[in-house]
Amino acid sequence: MPSEFVRKASPEEKRVPAALRRTVASRAKNLCEYCRCPEEFSPDSFTVEHIKPRQAGGETISENLAWSCFGCNARKHTKISHPDPETKQEIALFHPRQQLWSENFTWNDDFTKIIGKNPCGRATVEALQLNRVGVVNLRRLLTSAGLHPPQ
Repeated sequence: MPSEFVRKASPEEKRVPAALRRTVASRAKNLCEYCRCPEEFSPDSFTVEHIKPRQAGGETISENLAWSCFGCNARKHTKISHPDPETKQEIALFHPRQQLWSENFTWNDDFTKIIGKNPCGRATVEALQLNRVGVVNLRRLLTSAGLHPPQ
């Protein structure tokens, strides 16, 4: 599409209102809704993530927003699907408003890594790199302090 036909969002359209931001964070219990990292121990800031990206018509409404650490948000960006590493089929990524985390993911024996339980879980683990080194190290420390996994 020629650039003269692409409308840029104004700063006001890009900004999520503070009250809605607080609602999203509270609903998530201040945990990243993808990697389950607690905001208070994260080295990265947290943000409101559009589950269906704005570029794909996603709205800035509660039902389309997730609380996300910067690492997960940056890796998800505008993705809505990813190939399942087992079947190679393109699979929709985990949708925190429509799916339960526990139905798609579980923890390994020492609670440091997330394991996808099904195609959606596996695709999401790979696409968002939910077991990146920094997050695994944080989980290890939090587990030893009795603060992980989240309930």
